[in-house]
Amino acid sequence: MIRRREFITLLGGAAAGWPLAARAQQPERTRRVGVLFGGPNDAVFRARLTAFEQAMQQMGWIEGRNVEFNVRWGGNDAERIVAESRELVRGRPDVILVGPTNALIPLRKETDKIPIVFVQVSDPVGQGIVESLARPSGNLTGFSNLEFSLVGKWLQTLKEIAPAVTRVALLIQTSNAVSASWYRQFDALAPSFAVEPIAAPYTARAEIEPLIEALGREPKGALICPGDSFTDSPPIRSHIIRLTAFHRVPALHSQREFVTNGGLMSYGVDQIEQFRLAATYVDRILKGEPPANLPIQQPTKFNLAINLKTAKALGLDVPPTLLASANEVIE
Repeated sequence: MIRRREFITLLGGAAAGWPLAARAQQPERTRRVGVLFGGPNDAVFRARLTAFEQAMQQMGWIEGRNVEFNVRWGGNDAERIVAESRELVRGRPDVILVGPTNALIPLRKETDKIPIVFVQVSDPVGQGIVESLARPSGNLTGFSNLEFSLVGKWLQTLKEIAPAVTRVALLIQTSNAVSASWYRQFDALAPSFAVEPIAAPYTARAEIEPLIEALGREPKGALICPGDSFTDSPPIRSHIIRLTAFHRVPALHSQREFVTNGGLMSYGVDQIEQFRLAATYVDRILKGEPPANLPIQQPTKFNLAINLKTAKALGLDVPPTLLASANEVIE
């Protein structure tokens, strides 16, 4: 038999433990992750978003249980991107994933407090986005999209598939913040490949056709498209593919979507991999790590894609060695 005093002591001990047990059973706080794309809500960007969300899930972040994603699309519209940036910041997310540069620039003007992880941003130090790659300042960190040394690889690959080429134009939209850096590297490397470098800056879509037409007017011309949010948009992408086919100009692009839509070849950063890696930074920030402690990472995985049907239409024979090194071949 339990005496009255013993019973009261036991009861008091149990009661003292109830709040701790109740707290232990409380669901964890749902974290909010904002996502801002400067591009359109199309298959390309949706695939990148899916890669990011799947990587988050593999690290234990399950939508509806402990994380909430707020995804916004800028559609390559500057005014819309600004509006979406403000709305996203107003929701006070725990961290924001953003890309490309056309979305990052307006977003960073809206907040210097919310941690930001960027993707698809070229030369973040040269653009003044961060102070250094090793120790980014403030609330920013992320993944650099392109390296200017790629110009050499592009020229080499073009010469492999079209050895007769002696003139190559670099097609860049004038609003591209790093266009000057691309042209400096291009001019420096082209002579070592026995190529005459041709600058082909353009402001609007209407200027693209005369540039490609002039390139195709004489034999031995080729085109390189480093790409950006405007050039890679579906309407401009289709326009460039159609023009290079019509004027029989071999072209190399940085994005594989050009090749899957009929372009000759591409060599560039594996964007899906970049978004998977971005999830690891978002995870670390949600667990309390400051973005300034996370170094900017340079791309390490690149993909080569070749469209054999387009090569045949241009009268080009793809060398077996180049074919063997391709990550994707479209027949």
